[in-house]
Amino acid sequence: MTINWWTFSLQTVNFLILVWLLSRFFWRPVAALIERRRQIARDLLDQAQADRDAAAQALEEARRRSAGFEEEREKILAEAWREATEARGALLVKAEAEIAASREQSRTAIAHEEEEAARVWTARAGELALTVAARLAARLDGAAVTEAFLRWLTGKIAGLPADARATLGAADEVDVISAAPLDPALQSRVGAAIGAALGASPAFSFKTEPDLIAGLELRTPHLSVRNSWRADLAQILAELKHDERI
Repeated sequence: MTINWWTFSLQTVNFLILVWLLSRFFWRPVAALIERRRQIARDLLDQAQADRDAAAQALEEARRRSAGFEEEREKILAEAWREATEARGALLVKAEAEIAASREQSRTAIAHEEEEAARVWTARAGELALTVAARLAARLDGAAVTEAFLRWLTGKIAGLPADARATLGAADEVDVISAAPLDPALQSRVGAAIGAALGASPAFSFKTEPDLIAGLELRTPHLSVRNSWRADLAQILAELKHDERI
């Protein structure tokens, strides 16, 4: 099993970014909000307790003055406790609603940040891959690279369905696209190999597209055979994006 270190590195970077975003924009704000609400609830309970104690002291003084004040004392204490309990319940409900709203906002923000970060890193990965591929292609022997891509191209042609090969062979003209111009001898070699793979001898038009980086591709108005570093890199980037969505 071969480990794709590039994919592994990107996944590691994405994971670290996610951990950082969660720590900065979700857990800290939410934890702080929860702690503030808890402190408010504690303060309210402490205040309620203080009010209850004050009421108890006042009623005790009244009881010492008159035994008839006992019943009134109980009523006052019950009312003070009821109001404190209702206030505490209302505050907790409000705190829970605010916490839920804050969590939802944090989730939305994190999802947006993850999507943006993935887009940026994917774009950077694509640019870096193209740069590296172009530098590698510049160092390789052009004829050897063309021969290698010619073998891969004829292999792809051989793997096409019979009707697809027939469509290519029957075309009035088949464009052979390369990253760099091919000399006449190499053009003859390429045309012969492609004709043998097709089992036909269509007219070939040799064209260049430096954006291919390296490779040989066939194009007709109805069918194309991709066989270049540009196509391979595009496939890799598409797979990376698919993995990120998963």
